[in-house]
Amino acid sequence: MKPISAFAFAGICLITAVVVTAGNYSTLLTRYPLPFATLLLEQSFWPRIVISLVCGAGLALAGLLFQRVLQNPLAEPGTLGIAAGANLSMSAALVFAPNLLVMGLPLLALIGSAIAIFILVALTARQGFVPLSVILVGMVISLYGNSLNTLLVLFNHDYLSDLFSWQAGTLTQSGWRSSELLSITLILALLAALLLRRPLTVMGLSDQHANALGMSVRQLRIMALGVAIVLSAMITSQVGMISFIGLAAPAIIKACGLRRFSQQLIATVLAGALLLLLVDQLALRYSPAAGDIPAGAVTSLLGAPLILILLLRQRAVSPPQIPRGISAQPTFTSLQLSMLLLLVLLVVPASLWFNREPSHAMTLHLLAWRWPRVIGALCAGMMLACAGVLIQRLTNNVMASPELTGISSGAALAIILTTVLTHEPLASLLPAAIAGSVIAMMLLFLFGARSQFNPEKMVLIGLSFTSLASSLTMILMLSGDPRALMLLNWSTGSTANIDEEMAIGALCIAAILCPLALLMQRWLMLLGLGQLTAQSMGINLRRSNLLILLLASLLTAAGTLLVGPLSFIGLLAPQCARSLGAHALRQQLCAAALLGGLLMVLADWLGRNISWPWPISAGLLTAFIGAPWFLWQQRKRSN
Repeated sequence: MKPISAFAFAGICLITAVVVTAGNYSTLLTRYPLPFATLLLEQSFWPRIVISLVCGAGLALAGLLFQRVLQNPLAEPGTLGIAAGANLSMSAALVFAPNLLVMGLPLLALIGSAIAIFILVALTARQGFVPLSVILVGMVISLYGNSLNTLLVLFNHDYLSDLFSWQAGTLTQSGWRSSELLSITLILALLAALLLRRPLTVMGLSDQHANALGMSVRQLRIMALGVAIVLSAMITSQVGMISFIGLAAPAIIKACGLRRFSQQLIATVLAGALLLLLVDQLALRYSPAAGDIPAGAVTSLLGAPLILILLLRQRAVSPPQIPRGISAQPTFTSLQLSMLLLLVLLVVPASLWFNREPSHAMTLHLLAWRWPRVIGALCAGMMLACAGVLIQRLTNNVMASPELTGISSGAALAIILTTVLTHEPLASLLPAAIAGSVIAMMLLFLFGARSQFNPEKMVLIGLSFTSLASSLTMILMLSGDPRALMLLNWSTGSTANIDEEMAIGALCIAAILCPLALLMQRWLMLLGLGQLTAQSMGINLRRSNLLILLLASLLTAAGTLLVGPLSFIGLLAPQCARSLGAHALRQQLCAAALLGGLLMVLADWLGRNISWPWPISAGLLTAFIGAPWFLWQQRKRSN
């Protein structure tokens, strides 16, 4: 963005914010009698404007500090997992240990934020805080924390609306207490940032320059991160999670041509205040729920496209290749494959018969309810595992999967939109899921080509799609739509909606699509040697890539329709198969399919029995394993 365009955009935002705020003020005065309108102005409208300005300024300041310290234009409380850590800490205290609330929400939020940043630093410090790795780990931490939050919501229906609205970043106020508290925090944080402006200016050049001038980079980094973490935790404790502002405000100010850190500091604070005020007032004016859609849900929708834009501006690097070699140990044998198949054949009937159930219940009657869920979970696991193998082989990226590359989220997004717009049941939405996964796959490769298919960028692009789908789900949840809870259960991987028709259809689709993946063996082997090598050996690159992508999209769409977008099976199963020695494509496909089906059946069985009679979604259980697995793999790569 050119400086003149950035200034024009800022001017338009300022004018729009003033006009919309004035319109909301006028509407309030004309809608209610004067005494009641005056009360609303004093206790709700003006406090809401003040807290919008304060939170926007605080989030922008925190984002600028994170970006300066980590040398990362994508850093902000949302992308680093700090806001999710604070949110999870407060939610867990509210549900499991209400006595801890006497400590105050700010302290609980600070503890959660500190844990999140500790995990982030521990996993990325060895790599020197490489920008893409930091954001990748931070977004996975955020995804994991939000999944745990969703589980808490599902288990506590009495707190559902208030807890979910609070998590979504609501700026609705009923007094001045939060505004006063956050104003004091912002002033102190701004003073601390001004005191650190000179060393941070030097640090912006490089750590070497700072060390040469006698500065302790470690202490400076700790102090600046401490200010940003405390500010982020305080804001999250009062209004919930609000993203986008910490990314957009610094990016706009830098685009305006301001280079000195002291200038960026003041301008970024003002830009952040203006942006959040604009977003909140627009949500207040045009919300179909009488102004109750939180600003955080709206900013999440804006944040995903912004991350994509900033990703495209990052310098491209060539991707690391999947290690290959026929001497890899251990080797996968036919005996191991037979044992896996036998294990699946034993686990499936066991999951049908051995369950916790009410006394005097007729097990035979319950089988009619259980078998569609088990078959659906088995087929979904197998299809997602095969899709994961295809995507990893095609992109030459062992960290790719339908869940992390956003293909599952594309299918989920299409399902959510189709459900809202057409009122069709889930069982009839396979075409929508296929269309969504194909579009997501095309966008993924369109953006990926710009970055030479860098593995970390591919995953970050996918996580942006995931964030977009989650934001729409959140808005639907808060809209009062009666289908919202059903979609929330489905999006977390619940198999409760799988009926006989869906189970039989899934079995037929899996029986057709999974064997088709074996027919891609020659193409994938030659493509793994490089595009030029494959073309020289007679491979039609456009046709082969298109057919592989189409098959992966079909597998992903069918699996996502059954168990939602966050199962992580597409990541776990191929990795487990490779650890067993299945390096050849045919071996890996067979082993991954059996392992994926086995994992989903076990997750479904555990979800039905761990906290009986309250079920836990199978997708959440596998996500709890998949996210730490991914972080562990990142740690291994950094070592």
